[in-house]
Amino acid sequence: MALRDSDPAEAGGYRIEDRLGSGGMGVVYLARSASGRRLAVKVVHGHYADDEEFRARFRREVAAARQVSGAFTAPVVDADADAARPWMATLYIPGSDLGTYVRDNGPLPLPRLRGLAAGLAEAIRDIHRAGVVHRDLKPANVMLADDGPRVIDFGISRATEFAASDVLTQTGRVMGTPPFMSPEQFSAPQDVGPAADIFSLGAVVAFAASGRGPFDSPSPYETAIRVVEGTPELDGVPAELLPFIRLCLEKEPKSRATADELLRLLRDGDFPAPRPTDDTPVAAGRPGRRRWAAAVAGAVVIAAIATTTTITLAGDDPAPGNLPAGWQTWHAQAKDPSVDKEPVSTDAPFNRCVVSEGASLVCAGDEVLATRFALADGRNTWSLPIDGTADDIGTSSSAGGTIIGARDGRVYAYGADDRPVADEEVTPTRFTVQSLDAETGKVIWKTVTGDSDEAEEPSSDHGASVAVPEGVITAYGKKGDEYALLGADDGRIRWKQRFPEPNAQICLLRSAARHGYLVCQKWDDDEVAATDISQLDPATGQARWTVRLKGDKDVVGQADGRLIVLGTTGEHRSLTLINASSHIRTSVRLSEPQPEGSTPTLLRGRLYFTLPTGGVRAVDPRTGEQLWASDSGVEQAGPPTASATHLYISSVSGRLAVLDLGTGAVEATRGGRDDGGTIDFPVIAAPPVLVGDALYVPYGIRSVYTVDVRTL
Repeated sequence: MALRDSDPAEAGGYRIEDRLGSGGMGVVYLARSASGRRLAVKVVHGHYADDEEFRARFRREVAAARQVSGAFTAPVVDADADAARPWMATLYIPGSDLGTYVRDNGPLPLPRLRGLAAGLAEAIRDIHRAGVVHRDLKPANVMLADDGPRVIDFGISRATEFAASDVLTQTGRVMGTPPFMSPEQFSAPQDVGPAADIFSLGAVVAFAASGRGPFDSPSPYETAIRVVEGTPELDGVPAELLPFIRLCLEKEPKSRATADELLRLLRDGDFPAPRPTDDTPVAAGRPGRRRWAAAVAGAVVIAAIATTTTITLAGDDPAPGNLPAGWQTWHAQAKDPSVDKEPVSTDAPFNRCVVSEGASLVCAGDEVLATRFALADGRNTWSLPIDGTADDIGTSSSAGGTIIGARDGRVYAYGADDRPVADEEVTPTRFTVQSLDAETGKVIWKTVTGDSDEAEEPSSDHGASVAVPEGVITAYGKKGDEYALLGADDGRIRWKQRFPEPNAQICLLRSAARHGYLVCQKWDDDEVAATDISQLDPATGQARWTVRLKGDKDVVGQADGRLIVLGTTGEHRSLTLINASSHIRTSVRLSEPQPEGSTPTLLRGRLYFTLPTGGVRAVDPRTGEQLWASDSGVEQAGPPTASATHLYISSVSGRLAVLDLGTGAVEATRGGRDDGGTIDFPVIAAPPVLVGDALYVPYGIRSVYTVDVRTL
């Protein structure tokens, strides 16, 4: 684009060579530094220079862009928001923006779409980790470089630490580009958070795949209505990417995947559906829609600031419920799957339930290998015993049963078949790991992991198996002295490794952020002297790195790229953070000691310590600060479950408490139930499972009930 006579010869000391583009905010030039580096320099239009609000916004753009540094963003080189004409220089990215490219060449082919989706997810992850919300991700702000996409233009970004009352993000003033904005940017602009960028990401990928946005309309008014209430049009989007896009385009922010989750799903091809898709059209006659449309039509103002559209709204209706299709309240008890004439149940509760493919809740425990409830109405369609030979020889040596993991419409569980052997006092057990079709219960594959009285039970509860993208890592061999990877597709052994010398140490298998870890506690007399934590190479099972810590330790999970490690006994006074890439460790002192006997659970980057008495304490693992302490009133509660705004905690009797995530205040409770049978001994309940607005609470003997959390 040729330079004009009115264009400056330089900006901030950088020699201008060409025009790259222009918009309502200013002109972008190609410039060179003294060393010859090519830069993209944005120079603001002169008539904005005297606008103090605009200068404040430009300072914010510069500050936001400086905070973000990643492989898929354009780094800031220099800037001056106080110059006569404010300017900002970023590294020049040769290539076309996504909007121009698609208009000129048509939709991207599938391989490039995958790369685009992954690159944008990484960029959004880096942006959010820097504490920034972009708020205007659109095709024009995505540059297609040779080595991957780059996200540019933080003109209306907001650092998350800015107060909602900031004059630039005040109620009623909405910034963004309508076809790629999120519903909350129209309905609640003061509350816009990182999830808004995820919605825009889905819309951008849909545009790249089909050549049109999922909510396109000739009228900006109708576009706004479609974004808030309409069903996205995804014709032309490859089936492989539909789950990715639908997870992004959930109407409710809390139901969308995070950038890290999207990257994991792209990498693993694993699209679980704890977030139902928005495929059901909204009825045209829904109360309030006409009022909302009238409000939009009467109040839309389009401002000429770059290619950003400013829309002012006056009132809106709450979004419809995010529930599985056909959902209704229900409670149900799984049938006893025992093949014996007399039930072999120990009258124990489920210890874990998982969601698969958006239609199935699969649970295990109490001699149940796995059993399936329909998410919508609770129909118990199949149930399998952990010991398939119980009809011949009685109860197996294992009375447990637990789900190891779920993937691609399958669940991993373990079986334990006793088998009589002549002239042997001890009955050996044949342990298996099985992959089951979540919808039908059909066994897809079954692999024997041990077949002797010394074999290790491959239970995830006991730290003897974990699910990873490649399959299941499990204890293996006649004496349980090996661990092996069973392939996800066929259950075949991909590799085997021997546990470290078993004398005077106990080794557990753990997983965090989809990686396998080996945690080996080394005993000295009657106490643990040290703990080795090793990240396992998924290709070989060998340790990529090992960190030795003093005393007894275990991995709780991973947040912000760092493993969170806590002691297993005694009072918790500190925690250890281990960088999963560099394996550098950091010790963090807790501001308040957490009592012995409290159970730590990592949810959404925050630690929750739950006590048998019903106490709950929230801790920021990065700083060790205790954020709040509360009494849920739920005794003998299991691990909690969290949405973006609330914490849900329940007991084996089905008692439920709902706590505000920010303050710990108990906002709602539900009493226990007796229709699922009574447990006569102390036991920890399985955590509730949240699917959109539907909460599923395991309780009693093999029982589950569900509730719409909006009614609590």
